[in-house]
Amino acid sequence: MAEMGEELFTNVLVPVASEDDARASIRAALPYLAAAGGTATLVHVIEKAGGAPDKASVEQREEYAAEIFDAAWEEADDALVELHREIIYGTDVAESIIDAGDELDASAIVFTPRGSSRWVKLLTGDVALGLVEHSDRPVIVLPDEA
Repeated sequence: MAEMGEELFTNVLVPVASEDDARASIRAALPYLAAAGGTATLVHVIEKAGGAPDKASVEQREEYAAEIFDAAWEEADDALVELHREIIYGTDVAESIIDAGDELDASAIVFTPRGSSRWVKLLTGDVALGLVEHSDRPVIVLPDEA
């Protein structure tokens, strides 16, 4: 597994949007993290409405983020990998993730693709595309091995 370049997995940022997403991303990243002796910081972006009323309270969203992080920790279970969690807030999800990567000096941004149609991505904006186009650090999309 270390063929990809262990240095890329020394201090990764793993954006997570849901429990399933957290499980898939950490499951895919664990072998690389273990081989590199790396750490992962899972981040969940609480999207601010930018002036419009938010759909849910900040407290509800923070509780949801805690559930997402718990799912990742359950998936990692006995893996000897150091995990951290961070909630970030922003109006642009991709930009917020990129900023978090800068603040954490992440070696790479690592995730598995989220299933949604091209039409949904066109209407809602594609966070993965935003990361690939605008990040100045490596963005690694791993296959979901579920």
